[in-house]
Amino acid sequence: MSSKAQSKDAQTNPRGIPYAPFVDKVEDYVSLRAEVDGTMKRFQEMISKYQFMEANTQRRKAGLDEKIPDIQKTLDTVRFLKTRKPDSGPLEATFELNDTLYAKALVLPTEEVYLWLGANVMLAYPITEAETLLEGKLSGAQQTLENCEEDLDFLREQMTTLEVATARVYNWDVTMKRKEKAESGEEVKGKKKVLPNG
Repeated sequence: MSSKAQSKDAQTNPRGIPYAPFVDKVEDYVSLRAEVDGTMKRFQEMISKYQFMEANTQRRKAGLDEKIPDIQKTLDTVRFLKTRKPDSGPLEATFELNDTLYAKALVLPTEEVYLWLGANVMLAYPITEAETLLEGKLSGAQQTLENCEEDLDFLREQMTTLEVATARVYNWDVTMKRKEKAESGEEVKGKKKVLPNG
């Protein structure tokens, strides 16, 4: 490979996903027909790696698509509780216990809320701290979602680049086979002319 091609390989996107090599000249990657199979195999391995990264990123994105509305709903609830006056009456609310199970409860004005942190851990937070924490988690999740979407676009672009590179190397190989066949055909014709008829 040329040094230009190697420096392109070293570049990555902001999250460390490497750029696919762009094959402008096939001769930069393959000088002999014997190298074609190895090059094609490397390109296919790279495509497989990109597909693996794409599947993981899609799973992460799906989790965030589910998580962000929950965080937003919790943040809205905390903001609502923050606006309630200490002398206001109890509020009747319906809580979701399970997908199909709900319970009614009376919510008194409060200065603290309990938040699930995950792994069966719940902590009490003052309302202002809870709001700050949820705002941070929401903005972090939204940023991660944007990164996932950007990475998915980047990965699709890299896979397309590699598919084009694979096609170029394959077409180069076919062209070289035809040239070799044409040259060997000319040699045979040339030998027939030299041989006496008889």
